Amino acid sequence: MLKNFQHAFAINFAVNEINKNPKLLPNITIGYHIYDNFLDEKMNYDIILTRPSSQKERFPNFRCGKQYQMSAVVGGLSSDAHMQLAAILGLYKLPQLSYSSVDPALRDKTRFPFFYQMVPAEASHYEGIVHLIRYFRWTWVGLIVSYDNTYSEVLESLKSLFSRNGICVAFTKIAPGLSVKRVNETTNQMFYENDTLAVLNMTKANLHSHLRKVRFNNSSGEEIFLNENMELSMGYDIVNMVTFPNNTFRKVKVGRINSQVSSDQPLNIEEHTITWPNKFNQTLPLSVCTERCHPGYHKKVRDGEPPCCHDCFQCPEGTISNQTDASKCEKCPEHEYPNKNKNKCIPKATSFLVYNEFLGISLASAALSLALLAALVLGTFIRHQNTPIVKANNRDLTYLLLISLLLCFLCSLLFIGRPSKVACLLRQAAFGNIFSLALSCVLAKTITVVLAFMATRPGSKMRKWVGKRLSNYIIFLCSLIQIGICAFWLVTSPPFPDLDMTTQPKEIVVQCNEGTGSMFYTIMGYIGFQASVSFTVAFLARKLPDSFNEAKFITFSMLVFCSVWISFIPAYLSTKGKYMVAVEIFSILASGAGLLGCIFVPKMYIIILKPEMNTRDQFFKEK
Repeated sequence: MLKNFQHAFAINFAVNEINKNPKLLPNITIGYHIYDNFLDEKMNYDIILTRPSSQKERFPNFRCGKQYQMSAVVGGLSSDAHMQLAAILGLYKLPQLSYSSVDPALRDKTRFPFFYQMVPAEASHYEGIVHLIRYFRWTWVGLIVSYDNTYSEVLESLKSLFSRNGICVAFTKIAPGLSVKRVNETTNQMFYENDTLAVLNMTKANLHSHLRKVRFNNSSGEEIFLNENMELSMGYDIVNMVTFPNNTFRKVKVGRINSQVSSDQPLNIEEHTITWPNKFNQTLPLSVCTERCHPGYHKKVRDGEPPCCHDCFQCPEGTISNQTDASKCEKCPEHEYPNKNKNKCIPKATSFLVYNEFLGISLASAALSLALLAALVLGTFIRHQNTPIVKANNRDLTYLLLISLLLCFLCSLLFIGRPSKVACLLRQAAFGNIFSLALSCVLAKTITVVLAFMATRPGSKMRKWVGKRLSNYIIFLCSLIQIGICAFWLVTSPPFPDLDMTTQPKEIVVQCNEGTGSMFYTIMGYIGFQASVSFTVAFLARKLPDSFNEAKFITFSMLVFCSVWISFIPAYLSTKGKYMVAVEIFSILASGAGLLGCIFVPKMYIIILKPEMNTRDQFFKEK
């Protein structure tokens, strides 16, 4: 009943203040009548039906006595009373002003077009509470609700709103009447039951009555107006209830919620002004079911428990979480990778075989050294071209083989450096064709050796095949097949520069995409076929007389060549990025060096160190 007297005194004070101020309503004096329904809802009809009539008779629309000028009705604390009054007042288009939160059904302006709610809607209170809870990062809270005819709706609304915002309700208490003392007693009881709980106390800001469509700024500078549902739109003061041992308390404003700010956090809180209970030692209390999951981890809800109770697991490989309590880990973009703590993505570095690193310098130096060595051998052979050892095994084939080996060593340089469109088109095709030419020369030399031996026999018909013509045919035919394979590859699916972002977890591999991988292996297979044929023929001819003993050297060279490229296949497939390129360069250099060394080192030894053996008589001497 005390609250009802307070309401009556408030309206009396407000009307007197308006009437005393000539600037507000000049030449107008406001009057009012206050009625009590004696806690009987039926009395609401009895009271309101007297107002459209005169002389307090209950005959609506019949006025024969003194007329009343009723402008509006202020009142009704319960939602039922509001609806009863609104149903009648709406017939007369009389505005009804409510100063308490009401049933959401009264927002239906087709049924209640003249109902004005002079306080913010209850939903905005709940949203403000949610903003405040989220500001302090509390997820495990208790609800203490006063028992009245709307407590179940309040609980349902709050629980639903909390659930949508990731807030769990640890307990619910229904209190018969909430005073500050009662709240503190209930709160202290809950603290002893569960140290992680937080109970929230909050008061409303001062409410200002006003007319429809009127806008003004209150003392704090906030604009006050009715929204489209004819509800007051305004913010709230956040008040800290500082209690004392004698159960007295003091209200301290510590912040404000601005309802007109469209953001996820429309709060302005001065945390240093908050006085926390002594239990928390003036530190922000922690109100969570379980510890937070730090960045780099993700949470998983425990089976059968509220969603706020979870376990934390580190993000799997290749994923990160950069926020607290992440529900799942996210993959980094293709051009980034997770850091060690898995809480942020780091840009990947580009990777390719370059000249200014140890591996690139070593391979480039080896290629240039072998190319120079091949050039020296070629120069030596040209200088001693008329000696028996040079003339005995087809000088032209020897020169062509040395030139092809020189080009083999140099073509490996196309594999070093950042892959470009031209380099990608040339390097595999150049490698395939040059190596095919070198092996064609080896095969032609081997066949020439065999035919030369057979032609020395009396009555042999092989004499007509010995000569440059057969060698040229062999080289032309064998090289032409490889040229055709490479041309088909470059026309149908040419290699191109590409970025491989998935092979290496921390690097973007700049590479040549071979287009159709089967064509690359076709080229390698054809080279292997040529090497196998050369090895077979040379092996069969290895026991020929010493005059034709070059077959022995060719056999060794093909054995080295085949060993290198057989080892190349598993090594190439097991490496990635620039190391895959390095394996291919090494195979090119090693196999080329095997041909150069096995075939030409014995000849260079005789030409340079044993010139007395480089004579016609010595050369054809039988052992």
